[in-house]
Amino acid sequence: MSKRVLIVDDEESIRSVLVRLLAFEKFSTLTATDGKSAIEAVSNDMIDIVLLDVKMPGMDGIEVLKRIKRMDPALPVVIVSGHGTIETAVEATKLGAFDFIEKPIDMDRVLLTVRNGIKQGSLTRQNIRLKRRFGGNPRIVGEHESIKEILDIIDQVAPTAARVLVTGENGTGKELVARRIHELSDRNSEGFIEVNCAAIPEDLIESELFGHEKGAFTGATSRRIGKFQLADEGTLFLDEVGDMSLTAQAKVLRVLQESTFERVGGVELIDVDVRVIAASNKDLMKEVERGAFRKDLFFRLNVVPIEVPPLRKRRTDIPLLSDFFLKQVAEELGIATKRLSPRALEVMKGYLWPGNVRELRNLVERLCILTKGEEITDTNLPFHTSDSRSDWENDPFSIEDFQNFRELTEKEYLLRKMGENNGNISQTARRLGMQRSNLYKKIEKYGINYRNVEKNK
Repeated sequence: MSKRVLIVDDEESIRSVLVRLLAFEKFSTLTATDGKSAIEAVSNDMIDIVLLDVKMPGMDGIEVLKRIKRMDPALPVVIVSGHGTIETAVEATKLGAFDFIEKPIDMDRVLLTVRNGIKQGSLTRQNIRLKRRFGGNPRIVGEHESIKEILDIIDQVAPTAARVLVTGENGTGKELVARRIHELSDRNSEGFIEVNCAAIPEDLIESELFGHEKGAFTGATSRRIGKFQLADEGTLFLDEVGDMSLTAQAKVLRVLQESTFERVGGVELIDVDVRVIAASNKDLMKEVERGAFRKDLFFRLNVVPIEVPPLRKRRTDIPLLSDFFLKQVAEELGIATKRLSPRALEVMKGYLWPGNVRELRNLVERLCILTKGEEITDTNLPFHTSDSRSDWENDPFSIEDFQNFRELTEKEYLLRKMGENNGNISQTARRLGMQRSNLYKKIEKYGINYRNVEKNK
């Protein structure tokens, strides 16, 4: 289903241009000529984003924005004005506007803003659902020791102004950690502004972060407010910061040092009070060594490091996470809560989860939709398994990632040795020349149910 854009403007020429542009990009459009009809459209239709003029007869755009946000806080609204000022842009942002675009309209900018706004609106709706369900704070689920340590660090660092660097593989929940820090901080009444540094072209990242003045570069037909200014008194989340250009890194470093910046093409110094939380799936020290990341910026960001472990290293949390997602999906879809069979859970604990918690969440949702009956069994799982082990056993050397190869072969080795000793931990540790406590740690790491280990025949 195509996304629906509501265009609110009293100028027919502006409406028609935007309708043609968005229709060409496969968006569905609705139009309104004044504030009253715009509010009626939001009340009566499924709208994904609003493009809203400021100067209109009767109710102006700022008043319309206030009413829309009272009706639907998650609906992204982009202010489009030919009479814009910085004061108007800041006021609109504080009232919840997603972005501010000045006329004459830059069509490429409109398309980028619409796409980003729709994505942000979807994320905001998910966040609101979680807040309503779990009392306001983003929920980090897990009882593994590593998760308990992360939660302890969050509780300690959240009330401070310290910068935090969150590292971990894709899908482990780095953004969730950042959002929880923000929600537990004294800045939680202000914005949590996210910038995905990997998704923005190198030649646009500086404009995205710091904004630009009209005429700063080809295509800069109006002044743009950057994310640092939008995050003033709130939190700026720099996701995948390792993908930022060296030039942009230098400017970010200056903001962290001086709490001031200039827009691209501008000379005015803008003061900001922003807490920065950064995240990366890269080893930033290695990036420093190869000259791709500034060493001084790394140390500025890495005041409090938090490493989020991959799911394969916290396999004991898989039943807890699965149960959480089963209930969550059932509520979102309006269906009865399903359950996973013990055998299905064992198979899931033996899987590598290259997509981590995000992959688990997606799998649970797919299983809830496609599985008939109340119980999800191992036969419903997409993994090619016969005894909770993958086809990698047929050709372990086909595994390209060394870490995965080492962990899989180590787990298989321990399973076989424990089978030879009928699951006896002390006897297995003694024969392997390993301390029993160390063996217990590996059993926990790989999610091995040693009580059910069968004797190797």
